Amino acid sequence: MAVDISNVADLDVEPGELPATMAAWVIREERFGEPIDAMQLEEVDVPQPGAFEVTVRVMAAGVNFNNVWAALGEPVSVMRYGDHPEFGHHIGGSDASGVVWKVGEGVTRWKPGDEVVVHCNQASYEDPEVHGLDPLAAPSQKIWGYETTWGSFAQFCKVQAQQLLPKPDNLTWEEAASYGLTYFTAYRMLLDQAELQAGHKVLIWGAAGGLGVFATQLCALTGADCVGVVSSPDKGELVSSLGAKGYIDRNDYVGMMRRGGESPDEEKARFKESRRFSQHVESILGGPPDIVFEHVGQATFPTSVLCVKPFGKVVICGATSGYSLDFDVRYLWMRQKQIIGSHFANAWEANLANRLIEQGKIRPVLWQTMGFEGVAEAHQLLRDNKHLGKIAILVGATEEGLGRTAEGAGAIRAEVGA
Repeated sequence: MAVDISNVADLDVEPGELPATMAAWVIREERFGEPIDAMQLEEVDVPQPGAFEVTVRVMAAGVNFNNVWAALGEPVSVMRYGDHPEFGHHIGGSDASGVVWKVGEGVTRWKPGDEVVVHCNQASYEDPEVHGLDPLAAPSQKIWGYETTWGSFAQFCKVQAQQLLPKPDNLTWEEAASYGLTYFTAYRMLLDQAELQAGHKVLIWGAAGGLGVFATQLCALTGADCVGVVSSPDKGELVSSLGAKGYIDRNDYVGMMRRGGESPDEEKARFKESRRFSQHVESILGGPPDIVFEHVGQATFPTSVLCVKPFGKVVICGATSGYSLDFDVRYLWMRQKQIIGSHFANAWEANLANRLIEQGKIRPVLWQTMGFEGVAEAHQLLRDNKHLGKIAILVGATEEGLGRTAEGAGAIRAEVGA
C-alpha cells in the first residue's frame, strides 16, 4: 500500500501524545537486496516508550553505511538479534536530531519539547558493566538503528534516555543529525583509547571521510600534528583547512595496498611501496607517527603496523576493505607497538564530545541534505560509492536551515567524505 509522505512534517498531536501510526522506511528479510529495493515506505505503529525510554519526533536523520549492510542482509542478517525478532522489521538510522515527544516511566532528565541529538549506543541497565566498567563491554551492547529497530528513518524513533544529548543551538536540524556516529567514534579512538596528546604525530587514513574529518579536527584542537591520506587533491585541501599538517594522495601509492594472497614477489614489491609511503609520512610529520588512525583494514593495516613508531599505537574501529588482516608481526613485537580496538563511544564520551560541537571547536562536515523521500536513494548512493560526503535526511523539518536558535559556527559544507 502506498504511503503518502507529502505531509510527513505535519502532526495532529502535541508533545506528550503520540499518534497511532507513522510513516517509516522499513527493511524486511524477504526483500533483502540493494537498498533502493530493500528499503520501502510503510505505515507502522508508533513505538511507545518503556521504562527509561523516550520516543523522539525525528526532525532530521543522518545516513551511515551500516544500513547499507542492513538492507543487503550482509555480512549477517540484522533480523536475528536485538529487538528485531519481536517486531519482524528493521527501521534503520543511527543518527538523529529531534524533539522529545513522550517519556517513559523513570525518565526525569528529559521532558516533552526538549530539543536533542541521539547517540547510538544501547545497553541494558541491568548489565554490571554499565555501572562501573564501560557500557561498550556489556553483553547487551548494541548499535541503535542497526542492531535494533526503531531508528531515525521514521517520523518517530524510540531510544534509551541515556542516548539523548542537548541539541547544539548553533546547528540546524540537518547539521545536528550529521555527526554523532562518526564523530563520537573518532573521539573515543583518539582521546580515550590512544590517549592523544599535544605534540603527538598522527597518521589518519581516509582523512576526508566521515571519521577522518573529525580525527583531523581533534588532532588540531589537541595540539597534535597529523597527516591525512586522501583520494584527491581537493580532499587534501579540505583536510589541510581542518588543521592537517599535510596530506598524501593514496593514488600515488596504489602498490602498497594489501589485497590478500600476494605471491612472494608481489609482497616484496608491496612492502617496498609501504616503506616509501612511510618515508613520505615522516617527511611531513618530522618523524614516524605516534598514532595511526585505522578503519580501512586489510588494504592498509600492514602499512600501519610498519609505519607507526616503536611503542606507537594503531587504533582501529572498522575494516572497510576487509577484516581478515595479514601483516608482518615482527614489526609489532620486536618494536613493541600496540594494536587497540575501539567501538563507538559511551554516553560520557559522547557528552564530552558534544560540548566541543556546542562550543564551535569541532564542526560537522555535511555534503548534501535530502527530503524524506530520498532515504533509499541516499543509501544506494553509499552502496555505489557515488556520494561525496555525509548525507542528512529531513523528516520533521520542512526545509534546510531550520532549528538554529543561536549564533555560532555551523557545519562545513564540502564535497568530501566518500
